Amino acid sequence: MGITAIGVAVIASQRSSSVGWLLCWIGEAALAIAIAVWTTYTKARETGTAVLSGPGRRFAYSFAPPLIVGVLITLLLIRIGSLAYAPGVWLLLYGTAVVAGGAFSIRIVPLMGLCFMVLGAIALFCPSNWGNALLGVGFGGLHILFGAVIARKYGG
Repeated sequence: MGITAIGVAVIASQRSSSVGWLLCWIGEAALAIAIAVWTTYTKARETGTAVLSGPGRRFAYSFAPPLIVGVLITLLLIRIGSLAYAPGVWLLLYGTAVVAGGAFSIRIVPLMGLCFMVLGAIALFCPSNWGNALLGVGFGGLHILFGAVIARKYGG
């Protein structure tokens, strides 16, 4: 997911319209969800556990609400014509989702969520033209960094 996010950050930064920019990031969100579902399913199958077992279900129930809020706020930002705040909102709410869902996971997962939240707070108060870079650092860099640590220390 991190690699595709970095690629989309580069592609989205070259879009001249906010609609084109938004479509790039919506496409990345769909791709990231597909990757997450596939990898989760694969790991569950390898370990012989059900994806929506107790911990998996609790993770999903905790993770989903902040993402739904993110979709609703994005629709509001579109309506008022101010997508400049979207990167900060997305990073903050994704971080919130990771912290909440990570309460049912290994300790490093909530830490990753806090890093997303800090980056989102920074994005809210930085110049709007930094948005793609901050999204790339967050959804790209943080996923790669924490993914590598999780894979090395916890087996994936």
